[in-house]
Amino acid sequence: MKPQNFQKKNERIRADFAALKKKEPKRFKNRLNLSWSNWGFGLEPLADSVARLHRAGISWIELHGNHYGADLGYRPKETLKILSDHGVKVAGICGMFSPDNDLSSNRAIQRQAAIDYIRRELDFARAVKAGYMLVVPGAVGRPGAYDASEFIRSTETLRSVAGDFQQAGVRAAIEPIRAAEVSFCHTIADAQAYIKAVNQPGVQHINGDVYHMQSGESHIGEALLAAGERLTNLHMADSNRCALGEGALDVDTLIMALYLVGYNQPGCYVTPEPLGPGGDPYPAMNGMPDPALLDRLVGQTAKYFHEREEAVRGL
Repeated sequence: MKPQNFQKKNERIRADFAALKKKEPKRFKNRLNLSWSNWGFGLEPLADSVARLHRAGISWIELHGNHYGADLGYRPKETLKILSDHGVKVAGICGMFSPDNDLSSNRAIQRQAAIDYIRRELDFARAVKAGYMLVVPGAVGRPGAYDASEFIRSTETLRSVAGDFQQAGVRAAIEPIRAAEVSFCHTIADAQAYIKAVNQPGVQHINGDVYHMQSGESHIGEALLAAGERLTNLHMADSNRCALGEGALDVDTLIMALYLVGYNQPGCYVTPEPLGPGGDPYPAMNGMPDPALLDRLVGQTAKYFHEREEAVRGL
């Protein structure tokens, strides 16, 4: 039977992976860094969330960027104490961009809110030694465009704080999101074009998200290869946005693609963010979760990912 087009692409990645492993075995010494994005845990105390990750063998966390105002959000000293107690470190900050703090807004007050929000998060990120901060060029939850000038407003606004990222030693990681949730910047190529337009040393990296990539990319593995060294974080969930292993996602091909771009190194993270099937996941951000459900979600995802990574490394 003639293979389907996506199977041909999978096979090319597999062949390149096998060839690289044979030619440069030293590049496979390290394993991928597994992290977890905790904003989907809602109002659960951070200590409970971090303890769960520790039990699952996860030693990195992407913290919810919850400094929506001067009196809101995690406090550095308390956060570092909780993390230290469980041997967990901060990978990065999940920046949250809504119509209230929209880099591309046609209302200057919302763009200023985005600038102020980024600066608060960078202060926190520096204090907890986060490596990156996720940045969405346009508001999540606003798929309709304001006008034809969103891209220009967004790049100009982010350019104004690009130096702040450099001073904080934090990578600005641009995240493409599916067209059902944002009005522009839907693919890795879009993110690369956005980075080029900002044209600042502090804005050079990409945050991929497999769930969104299923909608925007023709082949996720090839898109990861195209992202290359710009990729600093990859959100993961299965095809149904549930725990890894519960859907039809080809995890093996994605792992091979990540090894091909040298992703198994410090500063690069695979970060599960299984927010569940259906519609808007954001209300969960402000509610109390079911701890038992989260325990199963984290435990299963971590176990499955490590199993697949070991299987791939054994090819």
